[in-house]
Amino acid sequence: MEFRLTARIFAGPAGPWLRLMRFDRPIGIALLLWPTWWGLWFAAGGMPSLKNLVIFTLGVIVMRAAGCVINDIADRKLDPHVSRTRDRPIAAGEISARQALLLFFGLLAFALVLVLLTNRLTVLMAFFGALLAATYPFFKRFTHFPQLALGAAFSWAIPMAFAAETGTVPELAWWLFAVNFIWTVIYDTEYAMADREDDLKVGVKSTAIAFGRADVPILGALMGVVTALLVIIGLHFIPHPAWFTAAAIAFGLFQVQLWRIRDRNPAVCFRTFLSNHWVGMVIWLGAVVALSGN
Repeated sequence: MEFRLTARIFAGPAGPWLRLMRFDRPIGIALLLWPTWWGLWFAAGGMPSLKNLVIFTLGVIVMRAAGCVINDIADRKLDPHVSRTRDRPIAAGEISARQALLLFFGLLAFALVLVLLTNRLTVLMAFFGALLAATYPFFKRFTHFPQLALGAAFSWAIPMAFAAETGTVPELAWWLFAVNFIWTVIYDTEYAMADREDDLKVGVKSTAIAFGRADVPILGALMGVVTALLVIIGLHFIPHPAWFTAAAIAFGLFQVQLWRIRDRNPAVCFRTFLSNHWVGMVIWLGAVVALSGN
């Protein structure tokens, strides 16, 4: 399912700003929201508090927008040379880097207001989360594994959710963190496979380049690890048929992904990346059903 919204608002005066925050492509919101909700539901042992659900859902939207802004600031000299990114607002000259930086700090300020409504531990953890979001785009300059930084950034909301709901970060939070960390590496590698030729031309590094022709087998192995972690979580923390069913469905979705990217067609790799929304949703639904039976 491709999350690409087309509406008049994106072509109007606010359009460049909305596109800079990638609101025309909300797939990133979904990929960040599902694991955040995993954390909230598990931390609450069922339905989380309405207050934290609103805070974290808004926080996902705001921080994903901030991450997109700082990414485009960092890539402003590279994006014009990549076919898929040359029309981004900064690359196209619609918004200056200075204007974008002001927006970035404004988004961080709003995120800070949200997190101040939680507790001290969550606030302290939020500062590290902001650091991860702000520095991730620069990792691709000096390492072939920027996906590891993205994995940490996209997974940090999970222990924060536990901190907000319970005031602690138990072992279960880090198991879920590990699942999402590896899953993020999987789907962002698929994303990077779509851009591999352009990235090689401009000198951007990624796991897709580092893995080379071993990319599909490595992704298959990582998918196996994610599935194994889901099973372990089920055995130790949530031994319910709904959770194991969700793990099995996620594994099936992974097999479909492997089949689709076997020829490494860039367009197909990108569409496969988009399909990861279903993986996150299935895992969340498994948690919702399993925890509701407790």
